[in-house]
Amino acid sequence: MILKVMLDLIVPPRCPISGDIVGETGQLSPDIWNQIHFIAAPYCDTCGVPFTASLAVEDGTICASCIADAPEYDSARAAVVYDDLTRQMVLRYKHGDHLYLARAFTPWMERAGYDVISAADYILPVPLHWTRLLKRRYNQAAILAKALAERQGKIYAPSLLKRVRATSPQGRRRAKDRKSNVKNAFAVADQGKLHGKTILLIDDVMTSGATVNECAKALKGAGANKVHILSVARAVKK
Repeated sequence: MILKVMLDLIVPPRCPISGDIVGETGQLSPDIWNQIHFIAAPYCDTCGVPFTASLAVEDGTICASCIADAPEYDSARAAVVYDDLTRQMVLRYKHGDHLYLARAFTPWMERAGYDVISAADYILPVPLHWTRLLKRRYNQAAILAKALAERQGKIYAPSLLKRVRATSPQGRRRAKDRKSNVKNAFAVADQGKLHGKTILLIDDVMTSGATVNECAKALKGAGANKVHILSVARAVKK
């Protein structure tokens, strides 16, 4: 404790976005905090995309996209809207070794997914292919999944789902191309463990949902009863 106080005096913790001095490593300054768009009701009961606040929407409402093309997963929840600000945070966490940002992201995810967390038998991350993991050195989703499981007293099972085919980044692909890019890219390692279980799948960002949908398809094909998705951020069309 004394060492930490001395270190903070010499090199005070700073907001990862604004650079302002804050109380703890990973904290955001008040100005940055007030700019974050946290996702709150009303939102689609299936994919979690927020509805316009002015709409009179009842609990359990499903968006037109999910009605037209129901996803493999049972529900998806996210903490914040993926915009210019949160994109900076996620990219620094994902590619810039700013792993301390998981301390901020995990409580956000707990609040956004309290119902699906409580129902989960296993918490597992969207897996990286071993070639991507070797290059990046860590799976950003796995760090979040492990922290969440430890905080909630849930079983962390990172080895249950494997990425069996190397896929190119989804980034600038169109929705149809994203689906074909990840088709049959995932497989379950131990199918006996999944029968009748509820799975909570963790990722950093959900955009089109193609990757998590393919994961859910593999998990349900191996006997999982329900698959829920929880991410830090969610891309939302303007």
